[in-house]
Amino acid sequence: MADSLNLNKTGNTSDASPDSADVLIVGGGIAGLSLALRLAEHTDVTLLAKDNLGEGSSLYAQGGIAAVLDLREDNFESHVDDTLRAGAGLCHVETVRQVVSEGPAIIAWLAELGVPFTENAPPDEGAPAYHLTREGGHSHRRVVHAADATGRAITKTLAERVRAHPRIRVQQDQIAIDLITSHKLGWSGPNRCVGLYVYDKASGTVSTLSARFLVLATGGASKAYLYTSNPDTSTGDGIAMAWRAGCRVANMEFVQFHPTCLYHPKAKSFLISEAVRGEGGVLKLPDGTRFMPNHDPRAELAPRDIVARAIDYEMKRGGFDCVYLDISHRPPAFVREHFPNIYARCLEFGYDITREPIPVVPAAHYTCGGVMTDLQGATDLEGLYAIGECAFTGLHGANRLASNSLLECLVYGHAAADDILSKLGPQSPRLPLPPWDESRVTDADEQVVVSHNWDELRRTMWDYVGIVRTNKRLARAQHRIRLLRDEIREYYTNFKVGNDLLELRNLVMVAELIVRCALARTESRGLHYSRDYPHTDTQHAPQDTVLTPANFAGAALPPGRNTRVAGEPR
Repeated sequence: MADSLNLNKTGNTSDASPDSADVLIVGGGIAGLSLALRLAEHTDVTLLAKDNLGEGSSLYAQGGIAAVLDLREDNFESHVDDTLRAGAGLCHVETVRQVVSEGPAIIAWLAELGVPFTENAPPDEGAPAYHLTREGGHSHRRVVHAADATGRAITKTLAERVRAHPRIRVQQDQIAIDLITSHKLGWSGPNRCVGLYVYDKASGTVSTLSARFLVLATGGASKAYLYTSNPDTSTGDGIAMAWRAGCRVANMEFVQFHPTCLYHPKAKSFLISEAVRGEGGVLKLPDGTRFMPNHDPRAELAPRDIVARAIDYEMKRGGFDCVYLDISHRPPAFVREHFPNIYARCLEFGYDITREPIPVVPAAHYTCGGVMTDLQGATDLEGLYAIGECAFTGLHGANRLASNSLLECLVYGHAAADDILSKLGPQSPRLPLPPWDESRVTDADEQVVVSHNWDELRRTMWDYVGIVRTNKRLARAQHRIRLLRDEIREYYTNFKVGNDLLELRNLVMVAELIVRCALARTESRGLHYSRDYPHTDTQHAPQDTVLTPANFAGAALPPGRNTRVAGEPR
């Protein structure tokens, strides 16, 4: 994948980890890349990429960025209302207004950097310069896109800028292990993030990095599920590390399942963009019967949680392996022009989408919860920020509105940069950090333990913590996950670390957080649907589910809205 983006280790990229940085960014997707570019105009930045620079969920985002550009038909309040409606009462209004209002400026910034958005041709007088499509949950056309590969276009543009910038140092093939905090080191004063332990996948060595400010931009955790649209890097690393360091997390029960992933044994998690439905695609049963109007008056343009549950229901009711998404009634030239990558990819697997429907199934797609932050991306832990999918800002509520995710990454990349730059000040002397200690561990004797636990965890989450949940299923999942957690902890304690073990350690932690949040919510709302509590609680104010770790050192964030608190397990 990196070869096609021309992102190999060249330019300012280095394999040798620096000892310290003013700002250390963990994550090379759109959130991390945009933050690095904003910061580098004023300070030196080190960016750690888990794989090749740019690899991650951002790269595979097809639809686009939601932004109000056509003021003849659309307005900010409409975008706000659509976001709040999709979020099922749990969106934080202040956050929503912040993100929505910055949409036009974000698009202008990206265009100035050279992102090749699809233009209107020829543009109508007074119409926006860019072609706007419509996706589920949106009341207007407001999704700016680069054909059907928007994430790739943005990632490539930002990554090339980052690689060429003299003040940004890029470290590839690095997986973060754990945050280093002042309290863990026994230092006096307020608890603060002071650095990070990092595993180099190429050399198999662990480095100790210090930083004045550290930003988690590590993406989501959908690899906790057996079927996912996400790449292999989406293992919840930032969420797990922040939790272990004492940060609160929130709303982890809201895992968005994308309704339409290509169903084919060799099509590894290939997403069929929501824009296909936005441009007229309809969902059908194997016999050709359309079914979405029976589930929601918005039919195929209903929010993702509704569409995913409808597909799940129809598949289980009929015993089908998949359903079908059909856009073959549109002119072939239109389909090829609007969805060139989807058309080409499906053709590789024997499906001509201009002539026949596409077999599709739901798959885990987006983590709506995450590390709690304020409006600048700052977490509970001083010096630590979280942006993008690993963060909980309050934007998405109980269900993310389509194409708001890339917008959130870019808005909070900007906000976090401004906040960090305002706090940098003169540099003070830094105390040395202790090196990674491997004196009491040995090489792993049986790697099959890791692979077996990895498979069991993901199957457990898919079977028991999926689109439709019950208390019994969740209790079974919790019991098995805790057993796996203890096995993995013992393995981690006794053997040298490696990439698979580190990812599995993070995934089992995130899986436990998802289950704990799901058990705490005694209603159905948004992406969380329980057969034991099939109705939404209308008697009480909507509440976020906030988990607080045992080593929580005190809230740096302002008091939030109504929350339900799920404490440490007894």
